[in-house]
Amino acid sequence: MTRCAVCSSHAVDTYQKIDDVVYYTCGACGSLFADPAFLRAVEDGTVSNYRDAYWEMELRAAKERSYGSSLQRVAETFFYSRVPIKRFVDIGSGPGYLLDAVATALPDATDMFYGVELFPPEPAFQSKHPNYKVCPLADVGQKFEAGVCIEVIEHLTPSMLDTLAKQMAQTSAPQAVYLINSGQPEYVLNEDPGYLDPHGRGHIMSYSLEGARRIFEPHGFTVIPLPGRHWAFLVEYQSQSTSKHPIQQLEARIWSPIPENAATLRDGRSGSLMYHVGLDSARCYLEHATVVERTEWARSLQAEMERAEAEVANNAVVHQPPSETSRHDDHAGLIGRARRWVQRHAS
Repeated sequence: MTRCAVCSSHAVDTYQKIDDVVYYTCGACGSLFADPAFLRAVEDGTVSNYRDAYWEMELRAAKERSYGSSLQRVAETFFYSRVPIKRFVDIGSGPGYLLDAVATALPDATDMFYGVELFPPEPAFQSKHPNYKVCPLADVGQKFEAGVCIEVIEHLTPSMLDTLAKQMAQTSAPQAVYLINSGQPEYVLNEDPGYLDPHGRGHIMSYSLEGARRIFEPHGFTVIPLPGRHWAFLVEYQSQSTSKHPIQQLEARIWSPIPENAATLRDGRSGSLMYHVGLDSARCYLEHATVVERTEWARSLQAEMERAEAEVANNAVVHQPPSETSRHDDHAGLIGRARRWVQRHAS
């Protein structure tokens, strides 16, 4: 019987067959994963995600991300950090183009950025940045306060991700924060059904937040959701964050950034552009999530009001003393006013 590759639960159902590889969904942790036999083949090298054909397809996309959305992720991570960032790492840097993009945007801070890659393309396609390293993260010999890991963990089996989490713990300063960019099951199911791709892009996993917790928490990390995004989350090492609602916690971070981190983003070649890129990127998703949450609350309240109104009507007695009738009328009027308020604020 198939067990979940992430949490070992038996509550597993077949998701679908993709390019001759069966994928499963876990009812316990919610993760999606390729057939365990295929995952073992990835681990022993029988199946590889990073052959020449992969990089031929990926190089252009990597450059587009690096000078666009990945640069946004870097900037917003400076807002999420609760400590001054002295060293920042791009984990699974691919060809290292993100280092080149950051060097262009923040030339005075380029020495603080590192990129680490285990399976790079040919040297001709690799970044020439001095901090681009082809080695395991643990061999870089630095401690980091922050980093990103963009479009990486969906390529890693749970065992491989556990090894990476262990190395991240070994190379993290206290309260180091990392933005992990990877499609979660909600994203796969509702936004990009073609995301899982065992042979082309090598997407063999879709980790849920609970699945990520199972792997990162034993190594001292706290998993922090990013509301409004089913394709990213934070992990913070030896976190001192409180148990606030995720939206409240993130609002506190982005509106009160560490002064040194804000200064790094303001000192770019384009003035304060990177500062505003990070702030607005973090804000737009968070504020959208806030609107969605409040709208859902208003609609649920409206449904409660409608049920209460129906109950009042059903319980009304035809022959009541005037005082009782008056009380029911007042109750119905209050419900009606509340219902109208909900309708106005939910529209």
